[in-house]
Amino acid sequence: MSDGFDRAPEQTRPLRAPPSSQDKIPQQNSESAMAKPQVVVAPVLMSKLSVNAPEFYPSGYSSNYTESYEDGCEDYPTLSEYVQDFLNHLTEQPGSFETEIEQFAETLNGCVTTDDALQELVELIYQQATSIPNFSYMGARLCNYLSHHLTISPQSGNFRQLLLQRCRTEYEVKDQAAKGDEVTRKRFHAFVLFLGELYLNLEIKGTNGQVTRADILQVGLRELLNALFSNPMDDNLICAVKLLKLTGSVLEDAWKEKGKMDMEEIIQRIENVVLDANCSRDVKQMLLKLVELRSSNWGRVHVTSTYREATPENDPNYFMNEPTFYTSDGVPFTAADPDTWMILMMRWTQR
Repeated sequence: MSDGFDRAPEQTRPLRAPPSSQDKIPQQNSESAMAKPQVVVAPVLMSKLSVNAPEFYPSGYSSNYTESYEDGCEDYPTLSEYVQDFLNHLTEQPGSFETEIEQFAETLNGCVTTDDALQELVELIYQQATSIPNFSYMGARLCNYLSHHLTISPQSGNFRQLLLQRCRTEYEVKDQAAKGDEVTRKRFHAFVLFLGELYLNLEIKGTNGQVTRADILQVGLRELLNALFSNPMDDNLICAVKLLKLTGSVLEDAWKEKGKMDMEEIIQRIENVVLDANCSRDVKQMLLKLVELRSSNWGRVHVTSTYREATPENDPNYFMNEPTFYTSDGVPFTAADPDTWMILMMRWTQR
């Protein structure tokens, strides 16, 4: 049976190998055996790969995608098939976003000419971003680009407005979703994380050209956190931890600029959940680690003043990038461990 590659002629080469039970070696006395050790020549097949074999493509990869994509949506039966093909392509090859997004937007400007087509486009992107976990970030970037480059702006709303309306539909059932069955909660969590990515990536240009984030998403994320903590099941709490790791620093900065103490309230609520909720031990550890992360300013490194040398006492990130050493027993230790330098000095003096 052919294996899909051209076969090269079989060749053999000598190989020194130990004798097997099937190899019959002439019996010799010990002196002659010591003088001339026996060598068994066993046949070995050379590689059957050929330079003339057809080019290999991974499973699911379409070699003619680029050609059909460059031709625009005319080669597709429907707009949805063209858009879905591109979304799948981005999911498999996210690195192609920068090189292909401009052409994609130009094609859409020629194809998306009605309210229904724009609604369909929004729904396709929303479904991809909330059903494929690894696409939420890419989906948010895609939404940001299209919100600035799609020219169609019908009375029903432009791309960004329709996108926010679609998100609001899911947002309005947050309380029921947070206490729903496992499938409902999983879908709700995907929406929450996508909204977090939208908050970080969706840029709104003001009249003076300044770029800001959507305040409505900031308010929405606060209420989504309330819904998650009000139903402290493990998967809800894990989703809340993921959202705060993703957006916590940005949210807190925005709230502080407005003089709000929302993050303090959230941290207090987390501590109450750790004390009172019947969540698993692992989830409680995750929550405590999140509180610790926030206490270190979300892990952000601040540049110390030039006149003040960084020390372990005045810089909490002093040991962050230090190498890890290992003892003779294989136990790891870092410069932050109290006996590190004594151990190193002992090693040095023993050389």
